[in-house]
Amino acid sequence: MEKARALRELTPEELRRRLDELQQEAFQLRMQIAAGKAQNPSRLREVRRAIARVKTVLAEHGVRV
Repeated sequence: MEKARALRELTPEELRRRLDELQQEAFQLRMQIAAGKAQNPSRLREVRRAIARVKTVLAEHGVRV
């Protein structure tokens, strides 16, 4: 997972792209967990926190999510 310090160095466009990737990953993980096929269900927690981290940095940049 990326730390907030590293995320602050990215442009808002890169942050939005990262947010989209994380949201897609979270969706896939939720589907795998529901189907009982997730190899690492705790990964969802990490992804949710990464999404929050990216949204926080976007808000610091003054970009609406």
